[in-house]
Amino acid sequence: MAITKNKKQKIIKELGEKIDKAKSVVFANYQGVSANDINDLRTKFKEADSEYVVAKKSLMGLAFGKSQMKGVKTKEMEGEVAVVFGYVDEVAPAKLIDEFSKDHKSMQMVGGVIENKFIDADRVKELAKLPSKIELYAKVVGSIKAPVSGFVNVLGGNLRNLVYVLNAIQEKK
Repeated sequence: MAITKNKKQKIIKELGEKIDKAKSVVFANYQGVSANDINDLRTKFKEADSEYVVAKKSLMGLAFGKSQMKGVKTKEMEGEVAVVFGYVDEVAPAKLIDEFSKDHKSMQMVGGVIENKFIDADRVKELAKLPSKIELYAKVVGSIKAPVSGFVNVLGGNLRNLVYVLNAIQEKK
């Protein structure tokens, strides 16, 4: 069934709004993945503040052409392509697709957009290996906390040694 011109314009407008809101975008070829598996994947994306969208490649191309994201050529991507928008964590969409593709070999990353520039599938896979924002925050806090904890332990050690010396003097008397 053909899509009317008004419906196409509405889809392009909605995609444009999602593109403007997204911090990162990942394109994936989902050909051969069952609908139930896709629905499970959509749920995981929602939990990670991301969104999985399927649209015609030509409509995606028009929406990306109007956006600030440059170098996106959806018509050149092979297979049935879905787009995943990451709204909070730039790495989350790539991580989830990479994790999902380990169990579903037919799901493959095709490319992505980060910092308004198109990146190929290999770079998206590298991005998937990075720790999430929360993990990075935890590492930063741990790095900041380590010297303070060490300093507190050193000061505590001096006080412990003083107590040991005073106890030894008291036992002698």
